[in-house]
Amino acid sequence: LFAATGAGAHPHVWVTMNSELLYASDGSVTGVRHAWTFDDMFSTFATQGLESKEKGKFTREELAPLAQVNVESLKDYDYFTLAYVNGKKAELKDPIDYWLEFTDGLLTLHFTLPFKTPAKAQNLNVEMYDPTWFVDFAFAPKDPVKLVGAPAACQLSVHRPGEGNQATPKGQPGEAFFNNLGAGSNYGAQFANKIAVKCP
Repeated sequence: LFAATGAGAHPHVWVTMNSELLYASDGSVTGVRHAWTFDDMFSTFATQGLESKEKGKFTREELAPLAQVNVESLKDYDYFTLAYVNGKKAELKDPIDYWLEFTDGLLTLHFTLPFKTPAKAQNLNVEMYDPTWFVDFAFAPKDPVKLVGAPAACQLSVHRPGEGNQATPKGQPGEAFFNNLGAGSNYGAQFANKIAVKCP
């Protein structure tokens, strides 16, 4: 997805997120549904050379091969999504219902990550970030997260980087710093977007 993007200061790709937490009728959480809208430069880069019937417009079918490539490449990064149920890390399965749309010059990737084991969660925490900060994730300004089918008493809170106890680092390291980050580096965790849901 991001391998051929040009060099420059980090981050290289900007993503605006809308997310939904999905619940079953018994109150158990079953998955996370994402809609990630990419910045205009990346959207232009990713669609270069793609054939379409109408210039500057792409149908869902025309974008299907690109959607598959995107989703397959994200697997190596655990889809930049971590989930914790009652304090324990929850395993997420590979995406389902994934597709791309192209609107007003921007690509949006839609996909759902099912929980391997649906669970009734008194405390559900979900974090989205790129450990290497190659991709900068940000919640959409309006209605960034929704609960779908959750018990009525569940309470949702959303935390953006720099809010509350999260401190956004001052200054920015040079490109050499990022090139030297090891595979296990978790530098981007300080830019994590966090969702917390508390249920009775």
